[in-house]
Amino acid sequence: MFVYPQINPVALQLGPLAIHWYGLMYMAGFMTFIWLGRRRIVILNHAQMNNKLLDDLLFYGVLGVILGGRLGEVLFYNPGYYFSHPGKILAVWEGGMSFHGGFLGVLLAMALFARQQKLHWLALMDFIAPLVPPGLAFGRLGNFINGELWGRPTDMPWGMVFPQVDNLPRHPSQLYEFAMEGVLLFVLLWVYAKKPRPVGAVSGLFLIGYGSFRFLAEFTRNPDDGIFGLMTFGISMGQWLSLPMVLIGVIMMVWSIRRTASAAVHK
Repeated sequence: MFVYPQINPVALQLGPLAIHWYGLMYMAGFMTFIWLGRRRIVILNHAQMNNKLLDDLLFYGVLGVILGGRLGEVLFYNPGYYFSHPGKILAVWEGGMSFHGGFLGVLLAMALFARQQKLHWLALMDFIAPLVPPGLAFGRLGNFINGELWGRPTDMPWGMVFPQVDNLPRHPSQLYEFAMEGVLLFVLLWVYAKKPRPVGAVSGLFLIGYGSFRFLAEFTRNPDDGIFGLMTFGISMGQWLSLPMVLIGVIMMVWSIRRTASAAVHK
C-alpha cells in the first residue's frame, strides 16, 4: 500500500504569481504537440502542412481544449457546484477539465481552421490524432499532482491512500489513464499512422482507442452521480460519453477502408 505524497499543486510562487503544476502539464502537452507535429510533417512529406500552419493550428487547438474542456466539466460533471459557485468556473488552475468537452471544442476549432485554410477537415484530424495522446498523458499527471479523480477502494498491493479523501487504499486511476490514454494510445496511433492510411482511418482508430481505454479505466475511478445528479444506470458519465466514440470510430474505419477499396476497384 502506498500513500499519496500530498504534492503542492503550486510549482513556483513568485510573490502574488503562482505557477501551478496543472498549467505546466498543459504547457508540456502543447510543446510536445508541436515537436511531434514537425516530425510528422517530415515523415509524411506532407504537401499541405508546414511549421507555420502547425503553429497556427495549435493556437486554435488550445482555445478548443481550454474552452471546451472547462465547459464540459461544468455541464457534464459538476453543473450544480459551478452554478452555485460561478466564480469557480474560470479557476482552471485548480483542475477540472473534461476530455469530452475539450474534444468537442477541438473538433469545432479544427473545422474553423480547416475552412479558413481550405483544408480537408477529416484529413486534418487524421494528421493531429497521433499528436494528442502525449497531451492526455500530461493532463493525467496533472490530475495526480492535484490529488483529484482518485479511484475506487481496492485491495490490490499497489493501492494508494489519498489522505484528503479517507484512509482506504484506492486505485491510482490517474496513473492507469496516463498509461492507457497517454502512452499506449500514442504508440498505437504513431505506429499505425506512419504509413499512408485511408482518410478517416487514423481518426477512427483514435476514437476506438480512447473510448475503449477510457471505458475500461472508469471501472477503477470513483463513480460519479451522472449529469445533474442523476444516476447513470450502473456506468459512469465518462463511460456514457466514451461509448459513442467507440461506435463512431468503428463506423469511420469501416467506411474509410471500404471507400478506398471501392475507389481502387473502379479506377
